[in-house]
Amino acid sequence: MKIQGIALSLLVLILGRPLAVAAQTSAVSGDICPGELGAQVDAIANRPEFSRSRWGILIQPLSSTTTLYSRDAQKYFIPASNAKLLTTAAALQKLGADFRIKTSVYSGENGSLYVAGRGDPSIAEAQLKSLAQQLKQRGISQVNQLIGDDSYFQGSAVNPNWEWEDAQAGYGAPINSLIFNQNAIDLLLSPQAIGQPLKVTFAEPKLANQWQLQNNTVTVAQNESEFIEVGREFDRPIIRVSGQLKVGGEPESAYVAVVNPANNFLQYFQQALATEGIPVKQALVASASGNLNQELATVESPPLAELVRETNRESNNLYAEVLLRLLGKVTGKMPVPQEDTGESGLKELKAVLTQLGVNPNSYILADGSGLSRHNLITPEALVETLRFMANSPAASIYRQSLSIAGESGTLKNRLNNTPNRVILQAKTGTMSGVSALSGYIEVPNYEPLVFSIIVNQSDLSTAKMRSATDEIVLLLNRLRRC
Repeated sequence: MKIQGIALSLLVLILGRPLAVAAQTSAVSGDICPGELGAQVDAIANRPEFSRSRWGILIQPLSSTTTLYSRDAQKYFIPASNAKLLTTAAALQKLGADFRIKTSVYSGENGSLYVAGRGDPSIAEAQLKSLAQQLKQRGISQVNQLIGDDSYFQGSAVNPNWEWEDAQAGYGAPINSLIFNQNAIDLLLSPQAIGQPLKVTFAEPKLANQWQLQNNTVTVAQNESEFIEVGREFDRPIIRVSGQLKVGGEPESAYVAVVNPANNFLQYFQQALATEGIPVKQALVASASGNLNQELATVESPPLAELVRETNRESNNLYAEVLLRLLGKVTGKMPVPQEDTGESGLKELKAVLTQLGVNPNSYILADGSGLSRHNLITPEALVETLRFMANSPAASIYRQSLSIAGESGTLKNRLNNTPNRVILQAKTGTMSGVSALSGYIEVPNYEPLVFSIIVNQSDLSTAKMRSATDEIVLLLNRLRRC
């Protein structure tokens, strides 16, 4: 399961998923010289519709720091999910592409079991089933106490800099040590007859008895727009769904954040144990006291290379926040009791990127995913990170983690209707008033380029901001030496 869905005013904006194929502007025929690039980019950024918007742009050859175009490249901008470029770069540099996250089950006293989570964001039913089967093979026939140790990551599970609405949706799910199904509840929304509310179905049917639905959706005609918003109450088991889908359309998924992620993990693990004939008398969340006994069962995450690809290509916020906290656990310093692991991760991220060569004064981060509007990054910092990573041992893994225009990830439906193929690998970033695109482009008649294009403080639609950004990319694709 991925925390993503259809185009919606909150959910999809963060993940950078388009409503439909963005309208593409046909490339003007003919190549352009580097000396002509500035005037043509300015012609796009200076359009009257962008008079109240801020553009931050830096375009350079990948092989050097020669600047082909710069516009406020040293000034701060809200990057949205472009922040993930920094988080994943630091994780690859510090942890290595083969790093895996281990989840273990230990024997305790008096028939108890401890399940120790270390933040694996990929755990789903298959992993819990594997743990249960391993325990059965070990001869475990019943469990007096199933204790979930959720203490590996310290600090708040929800970043205090995130907006209220974001923390309710699946893309703003809490980050803890015991994660199941990305800490989100999966809903399926199906159109009915015109004027009728959408049918809302829980992917896990039993949850229908645990949550009250406030359904303010409607099925609309084929010529109307589609959007969905989901949220939940923090003090009551109420899920709110609003928005509209077209009649006759396919069902769409939406996700809402769970309330108590560690308890949620234990609940599903208890079910997995029961399926294997291992009853559990009591389940609770508590830190392991004293030394744990024998490790009885274990599962590991995919290698970090795959986690980074999920983070960047699908713009997965939960994965990005886990990577940040893992950086906070491997600082090489003695941990401070109760120190927020996310804060430690931010310090380590800056230390790693500074060692890589990125100017530490060119960005200020408040999280690892870009969900916070407190994040500030210069286009220069993004270009530096992309360039230095292109020359690092993890260059191919980092680059392959990015979406490919017209083919994969959050760029699957962009720049796929152009006269000439655009060979672009980049990271998107989108939230209300913000659109960002940073990455690499292979130019047919020029050399490879690295770039960052960010729009801030805009009152325009996401589609219009993206369309203008794509026009600039198409200009780059027409460069030639002259």
